[in-house]
Amino acid sequence: MDMMSVPVGAACSTATTADARQRTRDFLEVLLPPLGAAAADTVILVVSELVTNALQHAGGACTLDLTAYPNSIEVAVHNPSAQAPRMRTPDLNRGTGGFGWPMVNRLSRTTRVTEAPTGGKTVRALLPR
Repeated sequence: MDMMSVPVGAACSTATTADARQRTRDFLEVLLPPLGAAAADTVILVVSELVTNALQHAGGACTLDLTAYPNSIEVAVHNPSAQAPRMRTPDLNRGTGGFGWPMVNRLSRTTRVTEAPTGGKTVRALLPR
């Protein structure tokens, strides 16, 4: 099993989400057997969405862990907020979002939210490899 813990940063900025995407690409590039392009793009999209959500809605700090299993990739984003993601009707008029969490759920085999013993939560998505 390949495992890499990737700190994402404490500031809410596009640089931290971009950094998470790049670190994810770096992680995926060394996997054997390699991930196909479509599967890698899906993992990067899920990472981008979960990190962006954590930075916007969970206090501006998070940690990203990526784990490769023989048949799947696990994306885990830890953040200090106890508030779980929720399904909501996407806002097509005012641009306030609502698209990300449903998309993550559609792209993933499973998603799970767990409370951290020291506070906060971890949002996990298991994706096909």
